[in-house]
Amino acid sequence: MGFLIRSTFWFSLVLLALPLDAPQTAEGGKPVGPVEALIAASEAVTDIAGLCERKPDVCVTGRQAISTISVRAKEATRIAYETMNQPEDATGSIAPRSASPEPQELPSSEPIPTPAPRD
Repeated sequence: MGFLIRSTFWFSLVLLALPLDAPQTAEGGKPVGPVEALIAASEAVTDIAGLCERKPDVCVTGRQAISTISVRAKEATRIAYETMNQPEDATGSIAPRSASPEPQELPSSEPIPTPAPRD
């Protein structure tokens, strides 16, 4: 997954650097050059980095979401690993399990704080 994200990032930078004959954008403005696009991208990264200072509840929710996703990914990986390592019977099909393992409980998480209503 990380490889795909990095590849997409670098491929998009290459596309921005290539000179193309595009006199106008879809909105009718002039096309954006590679330097302008790089400056805009760095400003976007800076803005995203300051998000936790402006809206701490978003960061708390994001951390909890990442925690939940990682627990589910680990469980899915464990299930896939066990499925792949099940012995085959004489016909070549996977033999059924004799006993299923006890399901693991997800770690308890704190309730997600709700943002205060805005006027």
